[in-house]
Amino acid sequence: MISYIIPTRDRPQRLRDTLARLDALGPHPDAAELIVIDNDSRERLVLPPSLPNGLRVREIALAENLAAASRNLAAQHANPANPWLVMLDDDSFPLDLRFLSLLEHQPIDVAALAADIALPSGLRESGGLPEVFVGCGVAIRRDAFLRLGGYDPAFGFYAEEYDLAARLLLAGFRVAFDPRFRIRHDKSTVNRSMNLILARLVRNSSFVTLRYAPRDLRAAELRAARRRYRAIAEKEHALHGFARGLRDLRAARRAQPHTPLPPHLWDRFTGLAHARLALAAAHAAKPFHSAAIVDHGKNAHVVAHALHELGVRIIGDGEDADALVIGTMSPGPMLDALQRRSRWLGPHAPRVIAPWAIPPVRPAPRRIAA
Repeated sequence: MISYIIPTRDRPQRLRDTLARLDALGPHPDAAELIVIDNDSRERLVLPPSLPNGLRVREIALAENLAAASRNLAAQHANPANPWLVMLDDDSFPLDLRFLSLLEHQPIDVAALAADIALPSGLRESGGLPEVFVGCGVAIRRDAFLRLGGYDPAFGFYAEEYDLAARLLLAGFRVAFDPRFRIRHDKSTVNRSMNLILARLVRNSSFVTLRYAPRDLRAAELRAARRRYRAIAEKEHALHGFARGLRDLRAARRAQPHTPLPPHLWDRFTGLAHARLALAAAHAAKPFHSAAIVDHGKNAHVVAHALHELGVRIIGDGEDADALVIGTMSPGPMLDALQRRSRWLGPHAPRVIAPWAIPPVRPAPRRIAA
């Protein structure tokens, strides 16, 4: 039913730990397999033909680092009997196998099921949107992945998921999120450079905007991304990476294909369609006339837009508001903020509203012993 796909490079101990975590999950369906793609590591881990739990292991050794696009090669070699590709990193793994039954019952138009990704801190992964998954914890239908060509090699790594998610929407598919699909991401700092990360984020997120944003929104979206990543670069002392990203963007800008999403798909892609539905439902259940947007994060402007459309007055966090609305469209931070604020509520506190609807919230993930 599933083919796990794990790219790795120069992190043999981290990969060894992840294989142990996969083994601890217990027996898998008969056709299940694990494909490890080695992106030209200096030191390679010798892999067994199978894990002690019976999960078959295959390795694809590359002579160059293909980054995220190495997953494409693994998908091509995956067992055709397995309809789902479970994309992991060499430092991420499922916490249980309940997701297998979730995959079995997905509607046919759901091409990707995004996981609830826990970090060692007890918080959740900060990326993604309602219909944009995070690459270290997602199951993707193999036929859809192959039909669309998988990840674009031009991205290397970072934001390649946004590009693929946009193409899935254009092809008529949906991306779903389910908190019962639980992934742990240990987020190793080995081989991570914040300057390189910022350079890729600046360039690649702008690639996504140039490719898919409606023409009349493109300039504003590019400016917003630049402001966001400059602030991150200042916080992380990575302004050299930020500047490099701008240079790389200028060099490759004209080469980007233009396949703008129609407005209704762009609204789904950015989360605006989801914010409209959730906030309208909350307003219909119990009208509120003023709201403070709290816990600002990714695409907080979408939340503000949906509130304006409802005629709700947005006021400051310190003022008296009828409701507090979580200001992020990323599932992990939204769930964390919703749980944290729900614990603080007293009998006379304003209600807390999530900006998009998901299955019932479960308790925050516990730390896993090393």
